[in-house]
Amino acid sequence: MGVSMTVWVITCAVILGLFVFDFFAHVRVPHEPSFRESALWSAVYVGLAVLFGFFIWWQWGGERGGEYFAGYVTEKALSVDNLFVFTVIMASFAVPRIYQQKLLLMGIVMALVMRAGFIAVGAAAINAFSWVFYLFGVFLIYTALKLARESGHEADAEVERESRLVWLVRRFVPTTDDYDGDRFLTRIGGLPSSQPGAGQWAITPMMLALVAIGFTDLLFALDSIPAIYGLTEEPYIVFTANAFALMGLRQLYFLIGGLLDRLIYLSVGLSIILGFIGVKLILHALHKNTLPFINDGEHVDVPEISTGMSIGVIAVVLLITTVASLIRTRGRKEAAAGSSG
Repeated sequence: MGVSMTVWVITCAVILGLFVFDFFAHVRVPHEPSFRESALWSAVYVGLAVLFGFFIWWQWGGERGGEYFAGYVTEKALSVDNLFVFTVIMASFAVPRIYQQKLLLMGIVMALVMRAGFIAVGAAAINAFSWVFYLFGVFLIYTALKLARESGHEADAEVERESRLVWLVRRFVPTTDDYDGDRFLTRIGGLPSSQPGAGQWAITPMMLALVAIGFTDLLFALDSIPAIYGLTEEPYIVFTANAFALMGLRQLYFLIGGLLDRLIYLSVGLSIILGFIGVKLILHALHKNTLPFINDGEHVDVPEISTGMSIGVIAVVLLITTVASLIRTRGRKEAAAGSSG
């Protein structure tokens, strides 16, 4: 693909600039965004992601453009699955709605930084050892089976692990149970943090919630990075697809918050997609095989799954699971509306 260092620097600067703009334009002053605001900026970030995909298509050809769009859609779907856990975290820490934007934005920035590290490690491993595709493929198939088995309960499992992490933080770091605005640190001892002579520094529930969200992002990255490497081997596409998928996640959280509990089959769809990509990775590994105990170290003549087929399978699975979820829960929505009336 031949991406120069200049292009990398410009891309990272633009992405950083978008996050800085997001903070000063929407997050710096605490407020709960309206539906109109969330819908508008969700559309803006999706539009930017699509425009960037066409840029890749124009600059490096249709094959690379298709890989980007397949990766973006997959990462976006996996990010929506994150929102289920984020909702539970927000509720468990009783984070006020007006402060949730800041918490989500900081968590998303943490997620992108961690994923950049995973992407770099994955690229180095793939360049050095082609058999890494076997490991990625087996791991994704295992994850798909685990996700299908835990369907409907994965958020509870994640929060249980995060509770243990938060307990560990509380054990070694001074904490407070009270919020001090949207601050992550405060002083305890009865005085506001803005007054001189206040007591010992402690972390607030905002910081604990951020730790929980960061830990969640770390766990989800273990699934999402191997998944997108199953669609493209280009680190630039992997990174930008992740960045643009995460970029509008804060707005999406407020936009579809009421729909999250209706997407009951999303985890099933994601398990199918991860399993499909896992099979694709193993077929690719067999095609590039160098392991001496498999076909004497020679490549195995197996069919490979094209990028076009990958896009088609991902789109169809997401469409079917979304429509089926909304139809299945339509009665639940009508019952809730009737009871509220």
